[in-house]
Amino acid sequence: MAVTKEIKRLEKSNLQMSFTVPKDDVRARYQEMLKDYTKNLQIPGFRKGKVPQEVLERKFADALKQDALGRIIESALEDAFKNETLSRSERPLPYSVPELQGEPKLDFEQDLQFSVIYDVLPEVKINQWKGLTVEFPYAVVEKEDIDRELEGIRERNAIVMDRDDGAAAQKGDVATVDYAMLNENGEPMTEFQRKDFVFTIGSGHSVFQFDDDIPGMKKGETREFDKIFPDDFFERAIAGQTRKMRLTLTALKEKKLPDLDDDLAQDVDEKYKTLGDLKNSIRERLNKSLENRLRELKLNELLKKIMENTPVLIPESMIRAEVESRWRRLARYYNTSVESMMQLMASEDEREEKEKEWRATSEKALHSRLIIETLIEEHKFEVTDADVEKEMERLALENDMEIDDVKKRYQEEKDVFYLKEGIKERQVIDILLAENTLKQGKKENYLDVMSDND
Repeated sequence: MAVTKEIKRLEKSNLQMSFTVPKDDVRARYQEMLKDYTKNLQIPGFRKGKVPQEVLERKFADALKQDALGRIIESALEDAFKNETLSRSERPLPYSVPELQGEPKLDFEQDLQFSVIYDVLPEVKINQWKGLTVEFPYAVVEKEDIDRELEGIRERNAIVMDRDDGAAAQKGDVATVDYAMLNENGEPMTEFQRKDFVFTIGSGHSVFQFDDDIPGMKKGETREFDKIFPDDFFERAIAGQTRKMRLTLTALKEKKLPDLDDDLAQDVDEKYKTLGDLKNSIRERLNKSLENRLRELKLNELLKKIMENTPVLIPESMIRAEVESRWRRLARYYNTSVESMMQLMASEDEREEKEKEWRATSEKALHSRLIIETLIEEHKFEVTDADVEKEMERLALENDMEIDDVKKRYQEEKDVFYLKEGIKERQVIDILLAENTLKQGKKENYLDVMSDND
């Protein structure tokens, strides 16, 4: 079809594409469709493939026109969007379905005109991205950080043994309990009960926070007690309420932690000969994690500054897709469906509040992402085979892998494409960090810096 089209940019990163299809092409497409129907359609009184076109049009005139109209519009859109001359900023976003405007009609006496509106990547004009000054918090790996890691290793290598039947539960023991929340009649509530729940006393991992209620209990003992749940308790149905709990201790074990010595180091990995080797490895790992985190914090502070002077109208479809992605991630974390996850929310107001929170963070994340992508495009980085090889070597070193195993992960062309995009992103971040002044701010402890979600 000899289709002509016109592009018009609208507000809020919308684009309108208008099409004109010559009436001769419209008629030709219609006739082509009719021939296809007459060959394959079978209606009473006619053999298959023997239905005259005039009979077909008399019986199904309106439906045939609507079908032809749909085919012509679909074909015109497909040709337009696969056209290589269409720029990146003129193509619809993957999650933005072009919306047909009005109700175009098929009229063989005049050209067919129709238009669609869809979301496109917003235009990003960065006014200033270098010569900025930002401050970032910092930390260093202290002895206490290494000690904490060592305690975690001791916990993971602990031997768990049954305690004597008459032993009283204490902090640090591994308890197995049956628990139930009771209703006003003293009966267990089905939705808030469980058997054989295992947790470490004092770890804070007991679902209904009974760490402080179990010490002193003995195997086989049952207790009932009141629990006051905070207003922000994750189970919204009982948040801010006082409920009676019934708890039965069915098993009690104690952990025997291994000594901090060379034997423990060798048990962790045979490459460690001494406890000192293990400590050095922990320090290197924590320093590397801290280095990456500080780089991230520096970048975040820079992007905040750039975003202040770079307003961007982010399309609704981009924000909606990001929020939906967060719902899916949350559902996967709890090993459930998005629908079930939403039902866990106590009310529609709570769901709306969560979405409002996610929308705000999503807009910031998309805003900064668009700035990075714009800088990558402006710098026109070229990634060579040597760059790819070097990146694979870096990944192998960081993840303690063989280089051949890393290469196996990037055998597909699409995987190599994403690897190259990652290289470009790191290159532009290197330039951002080099072209701006980064002032070291107040010192914080390692855990605070690593857990900062700003």
